[in-house]
Order: sequence, then structure tokens, then C-alpha cells
Amino acid sequence: MLPAPPLLVISDRTQVKRSLPEIAAAAFRAGCRWFSLREKDLPAAERRELLRALLELGRDHGAIVTVHDDIDDAAAIGAGGVHLPGSGDPAAARQRLPGGLIGVSAHSPAEAAAQLAAGADYVTLSPIFLTDSKPGYGPALGLEALAEAARLTAGPVIALAGIDERNAAACLAAGARGIAVMGEIMRAADPEAAVRRLLAIIKR
Repeated sequence: MLPAPPLLVISDRTQVKRSLPEIAAAAFRAGCRWFSLREKDLPAAERRELLRALLELGRDHGAIVTVHDDIDDAAAIGAGGVHLPGSGDPAAARQRLPGGLIGVSAHSPAEAAAQLAAGADYVTLSPIFLTDSKPGYGPALGLEALAEAARLTAGPVIALAGIDERNAAACLAAGARGIAVMGEIMRAADPEAAVRRLLAIIKR
């Protein structure tokens, strides 16, 4: 089951106007209950300490904090789950994190369906729209591909890349079970207000 409300905030410290713990705290105050630490290029020890800080914030708000790729840290520190790249194995991750939330990145409707069939709890499908946060993944898939992914599987497909207040409702109408945001929150002058606005759209 996805965290409720189904808004996933993904970290990117290269875009932030304040520290990641400050942004996470603002998101949690606004009602977000799902945050994922990405920061793949951080030194392992530094990333581990950042994950610990985020987990403490998450516990204070009843939120789930997951981590990208690092199953070892997720298991050792007690993260709420892990988000795997498209080449990841959700069944293997499940063995290490039996109670964790297991997500996988997908970049086509077929990939999304395959990863959900392989045991992922959810997939992020991207890039739905063009975005500076996820360059190098080819042209935008668009709402038609999102709708196709939703038709191919009963599992949760989360729309990612270029999602903002202008298009979040259209993603949900196309069949997304939730939305994932990165730069929209990382760059926000007031991340708490930005999260509140997105949550209002989801709740409608």
C-alpha cells in the first residue's frame, strides 16, 4: 500500500535553497508522508548520516522515508523501503526488506508492467514531461504513455518528471496512482506551501 497521500518527494541537493532536512521537515509539516533520499554521489558515510536524520524527522511526522538504490543502508538503518533503478530486482530487495516499500524506476509502459509483475510495490514512470531534474532519459513520454501503463497493470504507477501544479491533476486523471516531484519542491522558495498546493490537487 502506498503512503497516503500518494505524493513522493525525491531529494536533489543540487537544486536546493536550504538543507535537505529543512526541506523534508517543511514537506512533512505540509502533510507529505513520503520522502526519498536520492543523492547517489554522496560519500557513503555522509549519505548514511543524512538518511538517519531524515528517518528521525519522518518518525516525528509518521512519514515513510525511503532511499534510492542502497538496500544495505535501508536494511541496516531501518529505512521505510528502497527505490531501485530499472535494472533492479524487487524480489531480491524484498528478501532484505520484507516489510519495506519497494519501488522501481521505469521508462516505458512495458517496463512499468514488468517490474510490477516482478513484485515491486510501485513504479515511477518517467519522464512524463520534460524536466531539468532528469536529463538523459530521452523525449517526454506524455500522458498517453502514462495512461497505457495504468491500463497494462493494476499496480500503482507514479508519474515522475516535470510534474507541477499545472499538470498534476492531468496525470492523476490519466491513471497515475500518485505523483513524484523533485525540482518543484527542491527549488521552491517556500517548500511547505508548494507541497500544500500539490496535496490539495491530489485530494481533489
